[in-house]
Parts: sequence; structure tokens; C-alpha cells
Amino acid sequence: MGTFSWSHLLIIALLFVLLFGAKRLPDAARGLGRSLRIFKSEVGQMQAESSATTTAPTDAAPQQQLPASAPQVQATPVAQPQPQHKTL
Repeated sequence: MGTFSWSHLLIIALLFVLLFGAKRLPDAARGLGRSLRIFKSEVGQMQAESSATTTAPTDAAPQQQLPASAPQVQATPVAQPQPQHKTL
């Protein structure tokens, strides 16, 4: 139990035919194929870009970094609570 057999795949295919109809299945398969092709090309471009950035020449002059200035914190006065006088 937990593994797919041919009978499970046949039932799933039959459900697709019943739900979408025989006329719409080729269009759906074509759209799925286009989507997968676009996805594969985008993944390939991302891998090419990442490999290009990792193999970039390190001989370029390093950019001079300016020392980070210490953050200036302005002290804001905290209002002191005034004692309340109880009247009888």
C-alpha cells in the first residue's frame, strides 16, 4: 500500500478523460509541454548566470570600502511620571 501500480495510473488517466473530455486533453498536454519547456530554459539561464558570477575574475581591483560610521543615537528625554496627589 503506498506504491502506485498500473491500475492506479489507469484510473487517474480515466478520471482526466472524464473531467476534461477527450477534445481538451491534447490542448492541455500541449500547454503543459510549453510550460515545462519555459521552466527548463529559465532554470538553465539561472544556472548559467550563477556559474558566470562564481567564475568571475578576481583580478579586478577591489573597491575601496569606506569605514562605516558609528550610528548616531539621539537621546530622547523620557517623561518622568508626576506623582498624583490623592484628595479626600
